[in-house]
Amino acid sequence: MKFRDGMWFVKEGMKVEYAIEVSQENTEIRDEGKTVHLLCPTRSVKSRSGAIDTSALNLDITAHSPGIISIETTHWAGARRRGPFFQLYPHERPECQPAIKHGDGYISLSSGELTCKVNTETDNFGIEFSDQSHAHRKLTSFDFRSLGLAYSNPPTQSRSLAHSLDKVGCYIVAQLSMSVGEKIYGFGEQFTEFVKNGQRIRAFNENGGTSSEQAYKAIPFYLTNRGYGVFVDHTELVDFEVGSERSARCQFSVEGQRLKFYLINGPTPKDIIERYCLLTGRPSLPPAWSFGLWLSTSFTTNWNEESVEGFMTRMKELDSPVHTLHLDSFWMRRFRFCDFTFNNNVFNDPKSMIARLKSKFNVHICVWINAYIAQESPLFQEGMDNNYLIRRRNGDVWQWDYWQPGMGIVDFTNPAARKWYRSYLHKLVDLGVDSFKTDFGEDIPYIDAQFHDGSDPKKVHNYFAQLYNEAVFGVLKERFGEGKACVFARSATAGGQRMPCHWGGDSESTAVAMAETLRGGLSLSTTGFGYWSHDIGGFEGHPPADLYKRWVAFGLLSTHSRLHGSESYRVPWNYDDEACDVLRLFTKLKCRLMPYLYSQAVINAKTGVPILRPMFFDFGNDPTAWTLDRQYMLGDYLLVAPVFEASGQVEFYLPAGKWTRWFGSDKGHAGEVVEGPKWMEETYNMMSLPLYVREGSVLVLGQEGEGRVEYDYTTDVEIRCYNVTAEIERLVVDMEGNELGSVKLKGTKVEVPQAMKRWKAVDHAGNMLAEGK
Repeated sequence: MKFRDGMWFVKEGMKVEYAIEVSQENTEIRDEGKTVHLLCPTRSVKSRSGAIDTSALNLDITAHSPGIISIETTHWAGARRRGPFFQLYPHERPECQPAIKHGDGYISLSSGELTCKVNTETDNFGIEFSDQSHAHRKLTSFDFRSLGLAYSNPPTQSRSLAHSLDKVGCYIVAQLSMSVGEKIYGFGEQFTEFVKNGQRIRAFNENGGTSSEQAYKAIPFYLTNRGYGVFVDHTELVDFEVGSERSARCQFSVEGQRLKFYLINGPTPKDIIERYCLLTGRPSLPPAWSFGLWLSTSFTTNWNEESVEGFMTRMKELDSPVHTLHLDSFWMRRFRFCDFTFNNNVFNDPKSMIARLKSKFNVHICVWINAYIAQESPLFQEGMDNNYLIRRRNGDVWQWDYWQPGMGIVDFTNPAARKWYRSYLHKLVDLGVDSFKTDFGEDIPYIDAQFHDGSDPKKVHNYFAQLYNEAVFGVLKERFGEGKACVFARSATAGGQRMPCHWGGDSESTAVAMAETLRGGLSLSTTGFGYWSHDIGGFEGHPPADLYKRWVAFGLLSTHSRLHGSESYRVPWNYDDEACDVLRLFTKLKCRLMPYLYSQAVINAKTGVPILRPMFFDFGNDPTAWTLDRQYMLGDYLLVAPVFEASGQVEFYLPAGKWTRWFGSDKGHAGEVVEGPKWMEETYNMMSLPLYVREGSVLVLGQEGEGRVEYDYTTDVEIRCYNVTAEIERLVVDMEGNELGSVKLKGTKVEVPQAMKRWKAVDHAGNMLAEGK
């Protein structure tokens, strides 16, 4: 949201007042020495009369934990603070002993290596954030006209007592400086250009597909290539202007009388994310089975029990493993979503059917759900009678004909409604269901709506996704235990990363949509989401065979992988014989990679550092890495560059170091070592793509041709070492996520944890180094 018209003028219909200086006589130390409280008038006060008839902002600067400082700006403190609020430090809050210094013309507060220094000179407002570990390197700052309050449609007279404020919009606006060459990333799953400079970002969940500026998972957090991140602690709409109102500032604003944000020190992207996930929550460890291939019945396709079993039988005959079978929305009767009851015209005996599918095909079962209750569903009357549904302000149930006729929406702010909703999910688990696809959650009313607990509807709109996914994830965690729960969620807000996993929503079946999908996943990862999937082949339309095959390779080299479409099945025989071969190859490759991938998942659960992530997370000292949005790291050691061209041509970048080809191309054979930094232009056939292994990598791998994702990760495995020149250790885990120790390399000597049986260690070319019986 813009407040100014260029540098010199205020936007028509707006009034903006900026903090001009710090009132020295109103500076206090509060909260047992952890908070500096400031009063900042919006005009220079040079005499006693200057303190009359002026507005002021209160600033509370607080050390929260090492490397994290918050600034809370308040205009009118009497404004009600209605929830919901983000749950912060859900795991732990480290002790913090801040240092506060008073100097000539300044006061500073330090939390760990992060320092906030406030200019207290008259008529000279300024706040600077710096990193003490890098010779007090400046990170960002508030400068002239950078922190203020604003009105839209302001009163025409100065005495507002004579005017109603009902039609006056009140905002707090902040602008943090951007240095030369600074680039900004994040804001959740954003499908627009990866580097966000020059864009307006509305942190407001919307069901807009993947081809617009709208987002299913809009997160009020960003990080920069200057070593810091910013989390705006508001569940409602946060409006960002990223170098788009002032080209050298990142602006954020909220409606109301209060704005609070946290500045998070790095210096590396991984450091920033680890601290951000300490603040908002680290991901739970998903079960190993969830990393396998998910096969969906797709959305509006016609299917029944016989055809579902036919799909699974055909996949088995093709030796193409399926690890989870997803039943999309029409497992329930049409016009009755959601009644959580299997359609007996499609499934005569769902419990027996599920048991038979599991026994015959060794699959897990996921079913589609959402939080909307159609009027035709028997649950609607029950929900209405017990006040389990969102109401309009006049007391009516909030209803709409979008999605389902007369649908209502479960009010998850009501504990009784949550319990009621969860009771139906428990019944489905009793039938054998292992997971739920929590669809929708974005189209939540925020104007003519009221909630059971009195929450502010504007704040509930985004936070609804958190309440919804918590309710569902909680059922699975309660039934299956820690590390065994997995949802397949579309919407999220900050903190949603605690409940994996999420998928990228509705994309078109084009190469352009495949690229924008990847941009969305990379952006989501920069906001702490460790697990992410997407509809292989795209959701809308029918992809041509070449695109389907290229998307299969990309999808199976993501953390989670699902074949899903709208009006057509994504089974490979709908394309050609080669598609069946491609799907088999990449599914089995992922199965073979599971000991490595699951060890990365365990690290993610401890640190919050995502598995699929942008190149700059690992190569932040390489300026080229900060612009790459068509390739990514899959964990610490694998570089993946999806192919978007039908010709198989692809351009990608190898940072400094030695990189080993997993697949061959027209320019080199598998196992060849390529020295970076180097731009590569190559052509790959359908059975390959650029997959490179980083120098110094040690990968624990399953056997060639492995078709399971759950197997013994310590027995009959291959330890492959890639250009290891130093003494290193690499984590080993079992399929339950238990840490068993590390593989240790010291020269040519290989040490493994005692739990490992029947293993062999080879170099990148397959030459034997050691083996154990």
